[in-house]
Amino acid sequence: MSFELIPAIDLLGGVCVRLRQGRYDDATVYESDPAAQARRFAAHGIRRLHVVDLDGARAGRPVNAAAVDAIVEALEDRVPLQLGGGIRDELQVELALASGVDRVVLGTVALREPALVREVARRFPGRIVVGIDARDGRVAVEGWAEASDCGAIDLARRFEDAGVAAIVHTDITRDGMLEGPNLDATAELAEAVGIPVILSGGVGTLEDLVRAAAWHDRGIAGAIVGRALYSGALDLGAALARIGVA
Repeated sequence: MSFELIPAIDLLGGVCVRLRQGRYDDATVYESDPAAQARRFAAHGIRRLHVVDLDGARAGRPVNAAAVDAIVEALEDRVPLQLGGGIRDELQVELALASGVDRVVLGTVALREPALVREVARRFPGRIVVGIDARDGRVAVEGWAEASDCGAIDLARRFEDAGVAAIVHTDITRDGMLEGPNLDATAELAEAVGIPVILSGGVGTLEDLVRAAAWHDRGIAGAIVGRALYSGALDLGAALARIGVA
């Protein structure tokens, strides 16, 4: 498996935003039409798009379904869509996958209901991803509003034999800050399990991405990139070409 560069679309109130360190009161709107943004990303030949329903993550249920449906339609089956945020039960997983979503990211329920994650991973092989969002190594849930005493690596190890497709590891303190990713923490987690781990949070420059790709042999399977693409700090076409996936 080669390294993946995965652009992100975060939905808040039906528009495309980026938060800083997961703070809902520090959001920047970048695009009022998420479907149009998805088409622009897809035009570069990306292999996956990461979408987060921020309202859903906070509410505990999907909220931006209309925007997600519009993105799915815009992608026209050309790019697999990975969706997280507010998906907390088996029915919501089923509905998301039936709507055209390729993979579902489960975060809060991974900590609180690991048996549910195991069950849907069994039912939908290769289509369930565990989202582990951490602050100072500790897992945060409910849209990052609540901290837990569980370590990120401890949580990852609980799904070693569950058949999940990947783990998305987000360092909340780096997210949206463009200050560089926490490669050490993500690599430590990746080396602790046999599951592909996707880095999230902090990628701000092309060199950040190149460094992350260089750690592919340590288990970092890809990187999710958001604010750097919207701000112009990172050119998607150039980045894809540099890491050899364009």
